[in-house]
Amino acid sequence: MNITVYPGSPYPLGATWDGEGVNFALYADNATGVELCLFNTTEDETEAVKIKISERTHQVWHVYLPEIKPGQLYGYRVYGPFEPENGHRFNPNKLLIDPYAKAISGTINWHDSLFAYKVGDPKEDLSFSELDSAPFIPCSVVVDPTFDWQGDKPPKVPYHKSIIYEAHVKGLTKLHPDIPEEIRGTYAAIGHPVTINYLKELGITAIELMPVHHFITDRHLTEKGLTNYWGYNSIGFFAPDVRYSSSGTLGEQVVEFKNMVKELHKAGIEVILDVVYNHTGEGNQMGPTLSFRGVDNSSYYRLVEDDKRFYMDYTGTGNTLNAMMPPVLRLIMDSLRYWILEMHVDGFRFDLAATLARELHEVDRLGSFFDIIHQDPVISQVKLIAEPWDIGEGGYLVGKFPPGWAEWNGKYRDCIRDYWRGEGGTLGEFAERFTGSSDLYRDDFRRPTASINFVTAHDGFTLNDLVSYNEKHNEANGEDNNDGESHNRSWNCGAEGPTKDNKVNELRQRQKRNFLATLFLSQGVPMLVAGDELSRTQQGNNNAYCQDNEISWLNWLTADKELLEFTRKVISLRKNHPVFCRRRWFQGQPIKGVGVEDIAWFQADGSEMDEEQWNQDHAKSLGVFLNGRGLHSVGPKGEQIIDDSFYIIFNAHHEALDFTVPAARYGTHWTRILDTCCYDISDKKEGIEAGKTIQVEGRSIIMLHHPTSKLVE
Repeated sequence: MNITVYPGSPYPLGATWDGEGVNFALYADNATGVELCLFNTTEDETEAVKIKISERTHQVWHVYLPEIKPGQLYGYRVYGPFEPENGHRFNPNKLLIDPYAKAISGTINWHDSLFAYKVGDPKEDLSFSELDSAPFIPCSVVVDPTFDWQGDKPPKVPYHKSIIYEAHVKGLTKLHPDIPEEIRGTYAAIGHPVTINYLKELGITAIELMPVHHFITDRHLTEKGLTNYWGYNSIGFFAPDVRYSSSGTLGEQVVEFKNMVKELHKAGIEVILDVVYNHTGEGNQMGPTLSFRGVDNSSYYRLVEDDKRFYMDYTGTGNTLNAMMPPVLRLIMDSLRYWILEMHVDGFRFDLAATLARELHEVDRLGSFFDIIHQDPVISQVKLIAEPWDIGEGGYLVGKFPPGWAEWNGKYRDCIRDYWRGEGGTLGEFAERFTGSSDLYRDDFRRPTASINFVTAHDGFTLNDLVSYNEKHNEANGEDNNDGESHNRSWNCGAEGPTKDNKVNELRQRQKRNFLATLFLSQGVPMLVAGDELSRTQQGNNNAYCQDNEISWLNWLTADKELLEFTRKVISLRKNHPVFCRRRWFQGQPIKGVGVEDIAWFQADGSEMDEEQWNQDHAKSLGVFLNGRGLHSVGPKGEQIIDDSFYIIFNAHHEALDFTVPAARYGTHWTRILDTCCYDISDKKEGIEAGKTIQVEGRSIIMLHHPTSKLVE
């Protein structure tokens, strides 16, 4: 193959097709030489052409090839010192994935050649491997960026109207009988009308996809017959993972992803990506050399200051990306902008986000990562959600991220679980979490929508298993059940695992309804894990990261249709009544012109809660009045939003309690519309007068409704 070579440009980084040829640009500050390697097909084991890149502008190596077109397979070989003790691990025997690759042609075929050192050598990673890794590593792919978006516009759903659905691309649709078998488990299946109609009928406004950045499965998992199902092991921050493509591997996966987004947007559903910029799939010093390590190890990774052979590990995965370095920050920002501008996604959930803020050994909430995002005119305008912790010292940062960020509220999760299992002393915190966690966010002029509320997430028990197991059952993971969180902050309702005891099963169903009702009636942004509305089980596995099988996939044929309908109705209640999704904080003060507080808390006898009651360990029940005329909110054109009022009774005691409905000033004639003792959510026309007593079953919720027109002035 005869190739014409021109100098090209150092920007943009990656492989960029301009309609006539391709510009290749690679950042490698400490390299002494770079070769661009072109391959004819994915079956080739040797390069068709090697091009020595002679042009270097500052730290970027670049070349322009006019004959190259989209679909071209390529990789890099980078030369430089192999001095692990000084942080340099260059080895030109290793074909490297472009850090800016927009598509990657396949998955890794594990082999000793993928390591820069001699596997098994007594010197370990200080030895030097001369094995060629090209036959065992996928190639980067030149892509055609053109796409007919057909006028696609982002839905731009406000946070206070958002309902997030956390899902796995494959797991959501792999077993769906109404989706064509050839596309199940792919981007195309997520964008299929069956999936979209389901999400719309459920009431979802945003689907949060677990990692779709191209990732690797660790060798030890492969050797055990397992896989990295969750995908928190990125190696390509611009490339949609090829495993979820039904259409091809040479750039077709990019088109398929874009089609998925376009179809979801047509339905008004946003796409949020779970992204992992805190580490890569190359692991610690004993890990493979696949991309960043071989391109410029000391630039991309945080190394131990007094021994650069080793990696700082704030994530538990072996390495940490060095977000203090401008080129690494640029890579992260370029990736985020690419997914927004080119792939049209609507936001990001940042895995272990505290790691990205670390400066030396401390977490700096005003670190350069947050500064650069805050001032970016593109990234700052989408939804930014932090998982606000990592495993390092001082890494639990719930409530401490800057304005403009929402956070997975781990304190909400823990408190709601504790409350419904009957833990004493939780009443005050339960009220705080239910109303948006003002103790965490209000002082920073943030709003209730800073709190992403959740009871379960991909990491941990499913909702069904949360109330069915006291102990984890991760035996299938091959780690003697030693992995995963050991403590279940819930309650198994009287039996371990599946049971034929009808009373136990009914109690479990009630607890699921309690959790779901609490979640969707709380202030903040609710997040539902895919399948929790269907009673999905993982048979007690609370760490199914390596289970790409029926343990993790949603089984649509065994769906709990009654719980699904309950979930739909409680989501509809939330969406139809702004009092459950306020933009601003409750004040607890009488509303001007109404004379009644926007919120009030009550004891079982109908009197308002006092300080002593809040602090009693045995107190596990309360009522809350939500005044729909106290929203302190305006519509898009400045109009005041008025809603009905509601009285919600929470009873976490194991026995039934009698509750007195508050005095007439809060409402004269109430109607019961929700009772978690049963599945029905409806206006039963059961009139309940002020001052009357109703019985609330143990571990249940009753909600009463009062029309605004009948409120006492």
